[in-house]
Amino acid sequence: MKIDLNLEPVENWGYNLKAPILISGPCSAESAEQVMETVKGIAKYYPQVSIIRAGIWKPRTRPGTFEGIGMEGLSWLTDAGKAVGKPVATEIANAQHAEQALKAGVNILWIGARTTVNPFGMQEIADALKGVDIPVFVKNPINPDLELWIGGLERLNKAGITKLGAIHRGFSTTIKSEYRNKPTWELALELRRRIPALPMICDPSHICGTREYIQQVAQKAMDLDYDGLMIEAHRDPSVALSDAKQQVTPDELGRIMNGLVVRDRTTSDPFVLNKLEELRDTIDSIDKDLLNLIAKRMEIAKEIGQYKKDNNITILQSGRWQEIVEQSVNEGKKKGLSQEFVENYLQSIHGESIRIQNEIMNTADAV
Repeated sequence: MKIDLNLEPVENWGYNLKAPILISGPCSAESAEQVMETVKGIAKYYPQVSIIRAGIWKPRTRPGTFEGIGMEGLSWLTDAGKAVGKPVATEIANAQHAEQALKAGVNILWIGARTTVNPFGMQEIADALKGVDIPVFVKNPINPDLELWIGGLERLNKAGITKLGAIHRGFSTTIKSEYRNKPTWELALELRRRIPALPMICDPSHICGTREYIQQVAQKAMDLDYDGLMIEAHRDPSVALSDAKQQVTPDELGRIMNGLVVRDRTTSDPFVLNKLEELRDTIDSIDKDLLNLIAKRMEIAKEIGQYKKDNNITILQSGRWQEIVEQSVNEGKKKGLSQEFVENYLQSIHGESIRIQNEIMNTADAV
């Protein structure tokens, strides 16, 4: 179901923003010199940078670590932006931050993942921004909760913020992987499907947690038609006071951005368009066949549910389920399907089967 928000196109935000938008700067403002040198380096190695960023307030899980320089850093950020002729942005976590950033002349705000997860905090910020004409980006919440993300956007929009965008920075997980935060691309793409006019920015720095993978994640975002990227840069990441491993030097940033392949959203070539239409028709036909097969599978699930009820057998057979997963994953690999895809597919199918059987088991038989 699509969501109707009153959104102003990026082209009308007043900062000459064109895809791919690049938001870049240090994770944290540490000194006036560090911010200025980093920003001038960014402008040198990638003059097309769209927005300059720096963290002023840094939410940390435990006290005693660097929690940002505070208000003092706002002037460092705005001075650096003026030096290179670019708008500046920073993260806010509460209404007081919003007021201080606006007073200092910050052009663009974004709301971090730890704040997006809190509806009360989001509402306080929305109330503080009523009547203010400023672009605001909202990062996804820490956990993969699409409704929380949408809710934060809606609160700001109802407060009159029409220059609104989303930042995809990945989601926390206890599962070990090469990434700091699991991208869960499908959730971000579902947000785009439900709010098509919403500008979507990818934050490879926080998804990766290490500079090693930033190029490949940035390229994937471009291939998925994101409007831009947020990449953290520091004049010397090795001495950064926060997130040192995920920041790049300005020259590395230039190499990443200049190495990206930015593809066309469509084509006017009739041969290509006809071929794509033919392939899409084939996919539509296969999708119908898949739905018919799944429906048949659920009919069998109903029979199984009734048989289990009649014979007083539990719905879930753990050993049987584990066997299905292992066999299907192995079969899927032979056919070029990833383990993650096969497991997610099976979870969806199994969940619906359990729902159907549970309904049968707990419905009184007609007398």
